[in-house]
Amino acid sequence: MKARGDAARVFALGVVWLGAASAAAEVQVPALIGDHMVLQQGTTVRLWGTAAAGEKVSVDVAGTGGKAVADARGAWEVRFGPVKAGGPHVLTITGRNTLSFSDVWFGEVWVASGQSNMEFPLSSARGSDAFLAEGCPKIRLFQVPKNPSLELKADVDGAWTACDAKTAPAFSAVALFFGRELSRSLDVPVGLIHSSWGGTPAEAWTSRGTLAAIPALKHYADSLDFSPDTETAAREYAAKLAEWEAKNYPAYVPPTAPAPGWAEPDTSAAAWETMTLPRFWESAGLDIDGAVWFRRAVDVPAAWAGRDLTLSLGPVDDFDVTYVNGEKVGGIGPETPRYWATPRVYRVPARLIRPGRNVIAVRAFDHYGQGGFSGRPAQMSLRPADRTAADVGIPLDGAWEYKVELSLPPTHPDFSTQPQAPPGPDNPNTPTVLFGGMIAPLTPYAIRGAIWYQGEANADRAFEYRKLFPALIHDWRGAWRQPEMPFLFVQLANWQAAVPEPAESAWAELREAQLRTLSVEHTGMAVAIDIGEADDIHPKNKADVGHRLAQGALAGTYGRDVAPSGPLYDSFAQEGVAIRVRFRHAAGLTARGGPPTGFAITADDHRWHWAEARIDGEAIVVRSPDVASPVAVRYGWANNPSCNLYNADGLPASPFRTDDWPGVTGPK
Repeated sequence: MKARGDAARVFALGVVWLGAASAAAEVQVPALIGDHMVLQQGTTVRLWGTAAAGEKVSVDVAGTGGKAVADARGAWEVRFGPVKAGGPHVLTITGRNTLSFSDVWFGEVWVASGQSNMEFPLSSARGSDAFLAEGCPKIRLFQVPKNPSLELKADVDGAWTACDAKTAPAFSAVALFFGRELSRSLDVPVGLIHSSWGGTPAEAWTSRGTLAAIPALKHYADSLDFSPDTETAAREYAAKLAEWEAKNYPAYVPPTAPAPGWAEPDTSAAAWETMTLPRFWESAGLDIDGAVWFRRAVDVPAAWAGRDLTLSLGPVDDFDVTYVNGEKVGGIGPETPRYWATPRVYRVPARLIRPGRNVIAVRAFDHYGQGGFSGRPAQMSLRPADRTAADVGIPLDGAWEYKVELSLPPTHPDFSTQPQAPPGPDNPNTPTVLFGGMIAPLTPYAIRGAIWYQGEANADRAFEYRKLFPALIHDWRGAWRQPEMPFLFVQLANWQAAVPEPAESAWAELREAQLRTLSVEHTGMAVAIDIGEADDIHPKNKADVGHRLAQGALAGTYGRDVAPSGPLYDSFAQEGVAIRVRFRHAAGLTARGGPPTGFAITADDHRWHWAEARIDGEAIVVRSPDVASPVAVRYGWANNPSCNLYNADGLPASPFRTDDWPGVTGPK
């Protein structure tokens, strides 16, 4: 039998964490230690938890393990290894009580983090059906719930799960495609720990100590000394946001009454279609905003008669009204902060429940972006409110019937005009809060490395990102006590309308900051300049992103003889009226679909002109009839450039520039 609690621990940041378990005289462990876990092969593994002060604790797994004695504060830690990849094993932790965990493997463990393009679920990605059809038997998943915290948290909610058709759809698509390729190529189990939050900036994922120690970033640490009038600021922000949403989103249309009998248990749903939940309905081909009804019949055991039940649905994006057997049991509307991310948990009165068939009906209303059920399968269940050990809940993930009540065309507002939330401990954009709540609790757990897809939220401060992003990488390596921990990241994809003439671009400057971060040892970059979508900041091609990250890992971390990336700018030289540009990783340099595109050239007047370019071995020769004495070249320098340069491995060249002139984000 498993025990859970706030584990006491000492980790790399030098903070001692004490949980309630130390008073309970029972061995307890954090959420990361459990059934289906993957432990990092080939290195020292740390397992930790709490017990009574002075209690002896032993760990046994795969014929190895160790012993410890809980200190005066109840904290214990056992280190052992290295252990070769394999499994399944049983992990036993014994003190005055015994914890036993099954389906435990040794393999490769990676943390996946960032903002919405890392959070983007497999269910919405291109190729998801093929992925699920092939399966992922050697992959294990751990989803970190969203939890901002100015304090360094000791533990997270969640549990390891096997990767299958029920758990994979709601998990990060990039992480899954990356993990599957590693598992295939290395023939080992892979554990993926996903911790990301859409729209968040890099400073939110960085510790206060690191931000405070760097003069150019110290202002983020200083900003944490909040004004005492934060409640007034929050109210003002809520009012401004409501006004902006009223102008840019279709108004919420609440139900005046359930649509013709759709909530009633005896209404036939024979003409309704079927959708597997949880998922966004856009990923099921329903590209609309508006109101959609979902129904599911469940068989309630006779033993539950006369008892209140708890109905859990996970988050519903955006609003819902929920019925059981035709009667409303709950709902969340625009009045609730973060309505789109709030898990729905409703109490169902005993008088509504009858043994046998009961019908749950949910009217979901989406007024922008993706709509539907956005949580994890484990968040969807029906169970007694006074649940005992003998009560097994009814899982509600899987097939539901659905019918459209109100179809509205999707909207595309200008987010640059959207009011920004004031900083505060509950705002995920506040510096340090995601490190504190979603990264720090993971750092005692041995991992191989991290993959990162973020940058959109920092594009307006791209020049500063040159310092911020390397600082984050060093910060995480220090927290994990792995100074050479591999850190692989995705360069921003192309987005927005193409421009007719060369121009400055904050997104191009952010890509350059990412490119420059390759100077940090043991990093790698996946270029995505060719797989974005002009009208969607969340491109659906995550398979190529995962593949390119895996290429970087296989080359740089695992020593495989593969190209780590596409061509990367190395140097340039003026040759009369032309400029020759040289690259690294440029074997088999080629341009798809014709001559190389995306190049611009200028003289010292800084007036840029589109250029002619030709391939010469592993170099590019660039010229323009309008520029007699060229001094600089740029490639892919735009939000959504036309780029067609690849190497023999089919990996695209990174955008770059040969000049260092001030851009739109700095230096001033």
